[in-house]
This record gives sequence, structure tokens and C-alpha cells, in this order.
Amino acid sequence: MTIAYSLGSALYLNLTNRCPCDCVFCLRNTGEGVNPGESLWLDHDPSAEEVMTALEAVDFEQYSEVVFCGYGEPTERLDVLLECAAYLKKTQKLPIRLNTNGLSDLINKKKTAPLLAEYMDIISISLNAPDEESYISMCAPVFGKGSFDALLQFAKDCKKFPAVKVNLSVVAHTINKDTLARCQALCDSLDIPLRRR
Repeated sequence: MTIAYSLGSALYLNLTNRCPCDCVFCLRNTGEGVNPGESLWLDHDPSAEEVMTALEAVDFEQYSEVVFCGYGEPTERLDVLLECAAYLKKTQKLPIRLNTNGLSDLINKKKTAPLLAEYMDIISISLNAPDEESYISMCAPVFGKGSFDALLQFAKDCKKFPAVKVNLSVVAHTINKDTLARCQALCDSLDIPLRRR
């Protein structure tokens, strides 16, 4: 079971396979993981203790950051995410990034940006569309209408914390130039950088 894995110069942490979205471009639809011979499908959601045990075996000297991102939405495991992030803050000096679909408030039924901002240096939120209709078509969130607005509100809430670098991201090869331009315009209106991935 792969909890910690490398991608480029970053250490990624895989907390769950649960996700409230079914994005058309998701890697989960086409493969086992991001590295050859490595599966990110979990046989169970690891406990905080299991994650920290995996971290104890890591040589952090070779990494530039730690990223909470795997084959699921990390904020589905908010308590474990926060406990492990607190552990990393105490034991390591690397920046911590959260890659999220931005639906944490809907998942957890409460405002989560203040909790996450205590530990995250970077929060990267998957935008992927410039409006609700396109977003629902592309990402199929289980929460339906209102999901896009919740994502944008989460981004605005995260932006209130100056110590956190917030960005909205798109999978650029899945959208046309007009849609990309509209995503950029939306990000500009929010004063949040757009990251193409």
C-alpha cells in the first residue's frame, strides 16, 4: 500500500481514494498511479499513525516540498491531514502544499480554510472550468449545483491568510483557448494566480 511516493522533487502523501468528484481527465480512470509499477489504490484509508510511520522512513533531504495529494481528495480525511501536517511542521522545514478540489467545506460541513491555513504553505485548488455548468459537466461533483460557488468561496477564504500562497489550477490540455482565457479572467477577478498543469 503506497502512502508516501515521489514525483519530481516532491514527496506526495496519499491519504485516501475517496473523492466527491469524477473528473473526465482524472488519472484514476486510466491507471494505477503516476510512477511505473506503483499503485496508489489503497486497501484502506491509513491512520495518522500509519502515515507518520511511513514518514519516519523518508529521507527528507532529497525533497523540496511535501504535497498532500494522492488518488483521492485529501480533505476527505481532514483530521488525519491536519494531524500529519502538524507533525511535519514540528519535525521538518520543508514547505507543505495541499492539492485539493476545493470542496472541503461541503465534504466536512464547516469552514475549513482557517484549519488548513495553520499548516499549509501552499493551497492549490482545482478550478478546471470558468462557470458552474462547465464545472459540473467536467468534474461531476456529488454535491451538484452550488459546488462551483463553494469552490470559489473556499479559495477566497484561503486567500484571507497572508502566509498561505493560494492558486487555482486547470488541466490545460483538456480545455480550449477560449475556456482557458475565461478561467484566467475569473482568477484575475479574484486576484488569485492561475496555474496550468
